[in-house]
Amino acid sequence: MHEKIDGTVIAITGASSGIGAATAYHLASRGARLVLGARRQDRLDEVVAAIEAEGGEAVGVVVDVTRRDDLARLVDTAVTTYGRLDVLVSNAGTMAVSPFDALDQDGWDSMVATHITGFLNGIAAALPVFRRQESGQFVTVGSTAAYRIMSPQGVYAATKTAVTVLSEALRQESGPDLRVTLVSPGFTHTEGVGKGTTGAILESMTAQRDAIAMPPSAIATAIGFAIEQPDGVDINEVVVRPTVQG
Repeated sequence: MHEKIDGTVIAITGASSGIGAATAYHLASRGARLVLGARRQDRLDEVVAAIEAEGGEAVGVVVDVTRRDDLARLVDTAVTTYGRLDVLVSNAGTMAVSPFDALDQDGWDSMVATHITGFLNGIAAALPVFRRQESGQFVTVGSTAAYRIMSPQGVYAATKTAVTVLSEALRQESGPDLRVTLVSPGFTHTEGVGKGTTGAILESMTAQRDAIAMPPSAIATAIGFAIEQPDGVDINEVVVRPTVQG
């Protein structure tokens, strides 16, 4: 069903590395026209250049999802450049996990702002465009942490649980013209694992990542599967785990 993706206009946040970059490469190879958002200009430029070198279409926009105006600019770039926006992939994330006794309030605030506020900012930016078009799809990257809470991931798990609830609520309000998909990865080999964490927790998470984590391309494939479904079919949730993950 790759012809369903060919020509589709897709915006992706957190697109400079990990799942976001893998998704960009996967969708570009199937003919999607991409608007890629991330905070790091240099890394974003590298992804855009790699896609264009393979004959794909991509535009980069520096985006911090915690800022409303940045999400509005991402969506506006899609509409201005390609005349529409068909899919918004909300992928930006942070994993500053720590035990509560560490009192890492900056890390807590970062996860809340990125996962919850960032997701809502994306809805606010894209929903009016989707309503006007009478078509569109929200694809949001959640986490299996929402289904199995493990210390010291309490705040991280709480924010991803909120994403799960918000995604389902959005689906219920979306009506017959829009699609809403939640893709919940298990342990995935990205540079974000343990970022913002130190000491024994970082060592443990890094060791586990290197031992069992699946590649970001596994999640990219799942996102592509949800997007390529025929009109009238909505893949609401996909959970992807390494086979060895409990």
